[in-house]
Amino acid sequence: MTEQGEASARAASQTGSLSRRIILIAAGWIVILLSLGGFALDRTLTGLVSRNFDEQLEYVMNAMIASAEIGPDGEVFFNRPLGDQRFLEPNSGRYWLVTGQGHENFPSRSLWDRSLELKSGHFDKEPHIYNSFQYPDEPLRVIERSVILPDSATHWTFAVAASREELDQQINRIRSILGWSFLVLGLGLFVMAALQSWYGLGPLRRVSLAIQRLRTTGQNRLTEPLPLEVQPLVQELNALLAHSEKQAEEARTHAGNLAHALKTPLTVVMNAATAKAPDLSDTVIREAAVMRRQVDHHLARARAVGRRAVGLSRASVAESVEAVLRAVTRLYEATRFDLDGNRTAEVAIERQDLDEILGNLIENAAKYGGGSVFVTIDPTGEPEWCEVWVEDDGKGIPAADRTRIFDRGARLDTSKPGTGLGLAIVRDVAAIYGGGVKLEESEDLGGLLVKLRLPRAAKLA
Repeated sequence: MTEQGEASARAASQTGSLSRRIILIAAGWIVILLSLGGFALDRTLTGLVSRNFDEQLEYVMNAMIASAEIGPDGEVFFNRPLGDQRFLEPNSGRYWLVTGQGHENFPSRSLWDRSLELKSGHFDKEPHIYNSFQYPDEPLRVIERSVILPDSATHWTFAVAASREELDQQINRIRSILGWSFLVLGLGLFVMAALQSWYGLGPLRRVSLAIQRLRTTGQNRLTEPLPLEVQPLVQELNALLAHSEKQAEEARTHAGNLAHALKTPLTVVMNAATAKAPDLSDTVIREAAVMRRQVDHHLARARAVGRRAVGLSRASVAESVEAVLRAVTRLYEATRFDLDGNRTAEVAIERQDLDEILGNLIENAAKYGGGSVFVTIDPTGEPEWCEVWVEDDGKGIPAADRTRIFDRGARLDTSKPGTGLGLAIVRDVAAIYGGGVKLEESEDLGGLLVKLRLPRAAKLA
């Protein structure tokens, strides 16, 4: 692959910067929370200022009502002047007005030649507060209340108005302070999120540098001290490195074993060819069969190792035994095969590998037995292990030879065709999955008893 292709592959595999994601998420939440908080605080503070302003107007209106009397002419007057001098100054921004049906309006001197347009049509003795824009250059805040004064049957309306300029200035001042405060706070929180992201992701950068050093210095493990949150990642990386080393070592071992296994037959063929032996063709056929069996053996081990690394495996023992018996029965029609035991047992091994090792065991029992083969599934019922017993009525194997027989090429009966690799394959493949195989004497049939031991598959939820 070219450098451009590798760059494109890397770009296609990237999903964006983790640090950028964290900063963007933090910035989004900061904006949302500050906006909501600012809105709530703005409503609260402006509400407090407005209520304080309205309470001042209501205080003046209550003072007006308390000092109001009805004169002999039936008109209202104040028995004492109001304390605020702005009611006496024309266009001062503070005004009051008293109206009554059938009576002339009684305005403050500050109104001069103007009047207040009040909201009429209500008489509930409750104060009414609203904004008035009858003066384009001077928005007003108005409070009014309807009362019946003593010695009068008239519905009098008392109103106090004040320019909103002072109130609006206070609200604008509060909003300016809130705006700048929340802006500084938001920038501070954003910088803090960026620093947290940079500092918090620092261990991942250290892991990257440590992995780089693995490639450049020849180290085989990550040993750099890192935070607790990163330790699981480091442990998994070290486990992966150990697994890769193990697989590489197994590959080297397989390659060496295969080379060693093929060396002897190749030497025999070359010597026969050099000497121009008359039985050269028979020698080539015989040694080629040996080499083929050796290749099959090591390929079986390699496949088992590869499938084991993929993940959890599961296979039904009964289904595998029945499939093998159908095939072996055609080859050994005179042999009687019996199957018994737990038909629901499952083991943690790939079906193809289980078929291969059971095929070797059952075929050997049929080949070297006396005509009877008995297969028992899970006779012990152990919770973690499942055993498969294969018995025959043959000569069996002496106890002294039961270890040596597992060596590649080892054969006790040379009168029948074979390469002596069947039990070796069984042992190696079973060991790959954590199992094993053991040879004993059959009590029922008198021949060989092979006990295949494999890990039981986990129960499905």
